[in-house]
Amino acid sequence: MMNMPKRIDITPEELDALLQRVKAGRLEDNDYEIIKAMADTVSYLSQLSDEKATTIKRLLKMMFGDQSEKAQKLLNKAGRRQGKKKKDNKKPKGHGRNGASDYTGAKKIKIAHETLKHGSRCPECQKGKVYRDSKPKTLVRVTGKAPLQATVYQMQRLRCNLCGEIFTAKTPEGIGEEKYDAASAAMIALLKYGSGLPFNRLQQLQAGLGVPLAASTQWEIVDDAANKALWAWQELVRQAAQGSVIYNDDTTAKILSLIKEQTASGSSRKGMFTSAIVSEVSDKKIALFFTGRNHAGENLAEVLSKRQSRLEPPIQMCDALSRNLPDNFKTILANCLIHARRNFVDVLTNFPDRCQYVIETLGKVYKNDQVSKVEKMTDQQRLEYHQTHSGPLMQQLEDWLDAQLNEKKTEPNSGLGKAIAYMQNHWPALTLFLRVPGAPLDNNLCEQVLKRAILHRKNSLFFKTERGAFVGDLFMSLIHTCSLVKANPFDYLTAIQEHCSLVRKNPQNWMPWNYRAALPESDK
Repeated sequence: MMNMPKRIDITPEELDALLQRVKAGRLEDNDYEIIKAMADTVSYLSQLSDEKATTIKRLLKMMFGDQSEKAQKLLNKAGRRQGKKKKDNKKPKGHGRNGASDYTGAKKIKIAHETLKHGSRCPECQKGKVYRDSKPKTLVRVTGKAPLQATVYQMQRLRCNLCGEIFTAKTPEGIGEEKYDAASAAMIALLKYGSGLPFNRLQQLQAGLGVPLAASTQWEIVDDAANKALWAWQELVRQAAQGSVIYNDDTTAKILSLIKEQTASGSSRKGMFTSAIVSEVSDKKIALFFTGRNHAGENLAEVLSKRQSRLEPPIQMCDALSRNLPDNFKTILANCLIHARRNFVDVLTNFPDRCQYVIETLGKVYKNDQVSKVEKMTDQQRLEYHQTHSGPLMQQLEDWLDAQLNEKKTEPNSGLGKAIAYMQNHWPALTLFLRVPGAPLDNNLCEQVLKRAILHRKNSLFFKTERGAFVGDLFMSLIHTCSLVKANPFDYLTAIQEHCSLVRKNPQNWMPWNYRAALPESDK
């Protein structure tokens, strides 16, 4: 942002006289300072208007507009590219429907033929034999039930009319000692921390369905379940620390007890954040959440403190904010290309030709990355492919960026100038994928995970206490790690509660990707 222009006070009469002198071509000695101040003011206001318009446009788009930043849509909207001819909009047969194989959590019931068996004589030709087909006919029937159901057992009581002795029927076996079982806690945690359903809203739903469940009771249930799941969460953090690629980012959060504490003490540190950390460990991805005063870099440092010293520094993917960096821990820094690209997207309307060049160049780089994924290249093969196909593109882009400012083709203080300066300042970290095997292009994975915490914040607004924030972080970490490794989070949360003593002894055997092998034979 350019500096505020020098203020010069001038009356309407003096301004009119100045204009007359300019028209007549007879300027006085002090006229230059006045005209320069006027020109600086116009430039300053124009730049300020552009920046405010960009900020307002981004806000309006987030609230009401199209969320897509795909090049085709952006450039079509800006009039820089002709839209492709519309294809036939007829949806393929069965589009949007789930087949029977998609219902992995459904109860399977096998129904034998009423009269025939494997090897029976064919009732049609009376000569051949019938054999079992490998593909049975399937039907799917979905029923609706309350999220949490209850069973009321009424044991009959008999009283002797002479002695008054009471005889009560025995309690059925296998119903457990606790009113709320492990599956109840798993379902509440999934609804609250996985889908963002507040306790009060679930309370209203359950009451309407005739199975009342107070919000305070829900908290007691998940708080107790968190104690049982603690060992699995701690092992998850330990394993995440060993990752080869670690993504991190944060978003704002509210904890009421910390707000009150800050108000009372007058502490200078007011910020509260929910940090998301995603770690790639071998072929698995682990998601972790941390909510409190610490920002993303401090939370990452806490995780890396559990890293084995013999391991090489991990690749760290984040945006260019300094608070994302962990103090006292070395990482190989990679910055997000999407963040750099977004700066050009924001000013596309004002600088269409130049922004189009940047957007299309980065689009070609992403196509190359997509090829490496489709062909399932190793990290080294992907690096060599990018060096061959994306390296020249990025070199041309770097030369173009330098020329824009060095040859004064772009005003440095304009929106485009700032977008260019951002890329230049962070160029080594933005292009790490051209030098280090396995380096990602962007931080999209972490931002997608972070949306889970944002959904919870949108619905529940805040945590009441630091304990509440910790319980939320624990369950979000377990639930969304299950999502990343394609495990059933309900089954997993239920299992680690029911077998918490076994989890405590060998937590490494009870991770979302391997816990089923550790289950007792009776539970498999």
